[in-house]
Amino acid sequence: MITRATIRRRTVVKIRDGHWRHEKDAVVVEEPLEIRLALPDSARTLPLATLMRTPGADVELAAGFLFSEGLIRDRYDISTIRYCVDAELDEEARFNTIIVTPRPDLELDLEHARRLFFVSSSCGVCGKASLEALRLRGCTPLAGDPSLRISCAVLAGLDMALRQAQDLFARTGGLHAAALFTPAGQLLALHEDIGRHNALDKLIGAHVLAGQLDLLGQSVLLVSGRASFEIMQKALMARIPVVVAVGAPSELAVTLAKHFNMTLIGFLRGASCNIYAGAERVAAPA
Repeated sequence: MITRATIRRRTVVKIRDGHWRHEKDAVVVEEPLEIRLALPDSARTLPLATLMRTPGADVELAAGFLFSEGLIRDRYDISTIRYCVDAELDEEARFNTIIVTPRPDLELDLEHARRLFFVSSSCGVCGKASLEALRLRGCTPLAGDPSLRISCAVLAGLDMALRQAQDLFARTGGLHAAALFTPAGQLLALHEDIGRHNALDKLIGAHVLAGQLDLLGQSVLLVSGRASFEIMQKALMARIPVVVAVGAPSELAVTLAKHFNMTLIGFLRGASCNIYAGAERVAAPA
């Protein structure tokens, strides 16, 4: 397994109560990851996307990105995922390039793939944020499952559980997180990244590669920051029924949640939150 630095120490000037001092501080690493698609019956690769990310779980990030963009449906659609080993590239560039080889008989929409080229951590997949695009991909509303409900008491403890599990955020203050919980509040998985969309793609990708997509459909997603359309789109592709955000949702995120029968909760602060859609999945206090 290749291990890359996720934080680096830099000398900064700290000002506290009018006093200046020079100290070493931890800052999160941000580097580009280019995802390339190996073309069938060809030695060429297609540049698919460039994500500004925090190194770590790069394979999961690539798999999650391909899944959330509808290019793959499960782990069996991927033959290999590997770092580029081109001898002409320096070591850093090799570890910032991932080549995905799909299974030989997979039908790929290469025009859609080409439109994905150059995606940044701040904008997500720009230019495609529409409900119609999701319908054309075959996305359907989530089924109502009366057994899948989360209590207000469990919700009240999620943000604290997230903060306690965010090791890198505690050291740098500069990372987003996506965490998966059971409806009873048990933390199942957590990924961190400088881009909130990347953190979610890493989380989803790990479950894709492990063949655990069914688990996503019975879980609660908690994201740091706000709930954007792109966060909701990725959750929808993974069929995650409940999305909770520490920050605010966008209007389009709320519209998506209502249209596809998802539960969307924002402004989670301990026992306080706003339910924007799907309140039937939240059990009211007795």
